[in-house]
Amino acid sequence: MAQKEFDLVVYGASGFTGRLVAEYLVQRGLKGWAMAGRNLQKLAEVRDLIGAPKETPLIEADAAAPASLAALCARTRAVLTTVGPYQLYGTPLVKACAIAGVDYIDLCGEPNWIREMIDAHDADAKKSGARIVISAGFDSIPFDLGVWFLQQEAIKRFGAPAPRVKGRVRQMKGGASGGTMASMKETLRAGFKNASVLKILNNPFGLTPGFEGPAQPSGLVPEYDKSAGVWAVPFIMASINTKNVHRTNFLLNHAYGEDFVYDEMMYTTLGEAARALVDAAAKVNPFSGKGLKPGDGPSKSERESGFYEVVFIGEYPNGNRIEATVKGDRDPGYGSTSKMISETALTLLETKTAGGVFTPGGVIAAPLLARLQQNAGLAFTVS
Repeated sequence: MAQKEFDLVVYGASGFTGRLVAEYLVQRGLKGWAMAGRNLQKLAEVRDLIGAPKETPLIEADAAAPASLAALCARTRAVLTTVGPYQLYGTPLVKACAIAGVDYIDLCGEPNWIREMIDAHDADAKKSGARIVISAGFDSIPFDLGVWFLQQEAIKRFGAPAPRVKGRVRQMKGGASGGTMASMKETLRAGFKNASVLKILNNPFGLTPGFEGPAQPSGLVPEYDKSAGVWAVPFIMASINTKNVHRTNFLLNHAYGEDFVYDEMMYTTLGEAARALVDAAAKVNPFSGKGLKPGDGPSKSERESGFYEVVFIGEYPNGNRIEATVKGDRDPGYGSTSKMISETALTLLETKTAGGVFTPGGVIAAPLLARLQQNAGLAFTVS
């Protein structure tokens, strides 16, 4: 392949999350990258705002103009995109990257669209060598790699992966952005309009074409966890995270076993859970014009004061048990996510694998986990 002008292009760099990604790359001292989006003036403003070098290239590209995306792919080895909702704006870029053999990294939490990309572009990506890496943010890296990490330790300790793993959000402080809310609304709208979308959303194995594993817990019924002494209640992101965990197992030739069972919930009190669920439902009402808009999100102080802690509990039929914990040092959705997706892109640039449509854990788990611990404020521990 001919030498490319750039190693990485951040597409959507003038948006809320895109700006955070670009700022992180500046802090990391990355060379050979560029910022892309629909409006060169806005890109220039962001470049100055984040303290990027004046010579940082700016590229005009638009999902509504496929030729601009093809031109973008001709100039770079990889594209990191924060332009969502992906089911509205992501398809042309995935197609362009898959055909051109260019790596692609996003933050998608829209299972229906992810399945569309698997069905439509996995074969092209395998042929061209493109790594299409989806869900490289808080949904679903801490959960995807958390389970992978636990299973590596379980195999060392017990000689086999744990057939049952529980993911439990122990603590979390942070806000959502308008982009996240917009993605959730579009997914709900799609579900109301199309029964096939609902089928994907309701199926834990919706992202593993041709494979249906055992029955999985719904995660929708609160339960009292005696060992932790707290209630476990529904976790709003479980629907996408559990699907990605099962896809990683699928991509790794069922390294966790074909009988693997996994669910996610959140530790809290029932009163706090009820209030949180009502608030979340109001914010993502697809027929409401209220709430956060794309471009909105938590302040710098809110991002830096945020954190999260997720525990993973592996259980065996004979009573053996293993526990792992993942901690993040920033607001999960944005402060931490901007670091996680950036490190995913940088890991891909340094790692050679076959092409296809992947979860992060399904293609670069070990090197990515190491980089996250070294650079991105994540900690993976086992007990």
